[in-house]
Amino acid sequence: MFPLWATVVLLAAAALVLVYQGAAILLAYLLVRFGPAPPDPATLGRGHVSVVIAARNEEDDLGPTLDGILAQDYPDLDVVVVDGGSTDRTREVAAARGPRVRCITEPPLPPGWIGKSWACWTGVHATDGPWLLFLDADVRTDPAAVRTVLAWAVQENADLATIGVQVEMVGFWERLILPLFVQRALLYYRPPRFDRPGRRSALNNGQFWLTRRSTYDSMGGHEAVRGNLIEDVAIARRFRDAGLRVRFAWAPSLGRTRMYRDRKEMFEGLLKNVHGVDFSSARQLGLVLTLFGGYLLPLGLLPLGLAVASLPLIAVGAFLYIALFGKQVAFSATLGAPWAYGLLYPIGIAWYIDLAATSLIRGVRRVPVTWKGRPYSVRP
Repeated sequence: MFPLWATVVLLAAAALVLVYQGAAILLAYLLVRFGPAPPDPATLGRGHVSVVIAARNEEDDLGPTLDGILAQDYPDLDVVVVDGGSTDRTREVAAARGPRVRCITEPPLPPGWIGKSWACWTGVHATDGPWLLFLDADVRTDPAAVRTVLAWAVQENADLATIGVQVEMVGFWERLILPLFVQRALLYYRPPRFDRPGRRSALNNGQFWLTRRSTYDSMGGHEAVRGNLIEDVAIARRFRDAGLRVRFAWAPSLGRTRMYRDRKEMFEGLLKNVHGVDFSSARQLGLVLTLFGGYLLPLGLLPLGLAVASLPLIAVGAFLYIALFGKQVAFSATLGAPWAYGLLYPIGIAWYIDLAATSLIRGVRRVPVTWKGRPYSVRP
């Protein structure tokens, strides 16, 4: 007979798993959501917006991004593309959009700077608008995006306003991994919570974020986070620590992006986000254990219950299967992937465990993090 104490421990662990997994659903439900706002003449007088786009080898994506920003129904804006030493046709793509787009070449990368922060810092100092909009080179925007987010930022009295855009998923691995990535981001950053005073989490989506130049300058801008590989979140934390208002909203109808083009690029991109340059072996080991214990290990409860003929374990194990797979199916469908990919989530978690383990091994060995062809040394 299976020991009673072991049954109680397993049932308690299953309850914790359900709470942990359910938190992602709750956080997604609590997200602020909005779409394109109706035209409002009052919005058009909010001030000049300088759009800064850091671009390094972005010839495939930059054209549609520029076309989208040039089609904005908010006329009071200028666009600067900062070319970070591209070896493809990035500069030609920008030049083809005519005089409304300025393309400048960033100076040589100074020691201690991450490439994107240096490009953004360079772009800011080539503009003079009282509002700064930082836009990734692969984000295609709705014509009302700038006007809508600017009005929302003013309404919320936000010092930093950022939105989540629609993530396009094309290949097998994108459709399998990116819904899990969104869930992990929700659980890590807890976006509805950092709007409250005293919270420790903070989120800034570097794909699309808006701030006043005066606030940006007073907080040191990108220079203050020049050595941080995840510069957008580092900036949000500086704003939060200074008591400033950071706001995040889910607005997939205002922008779309395909984050990664293939499995290799996705692995390196997510490894950058998981790893950063401030490495902690304890943190990475904790991630491995959380992924295994929170997503894969619970699937063993039903087979164990059948093996030991324990009705409570069978019942709870079956419920775990329904809840965990059902949640993944719902997230996949909501984010635009075929729902059936949710049934393959154990493969996706195994991929994530490999990612975290790779980060742990590379970090212990002090292997540089590489992104956009540039290596960055890790530090403990």
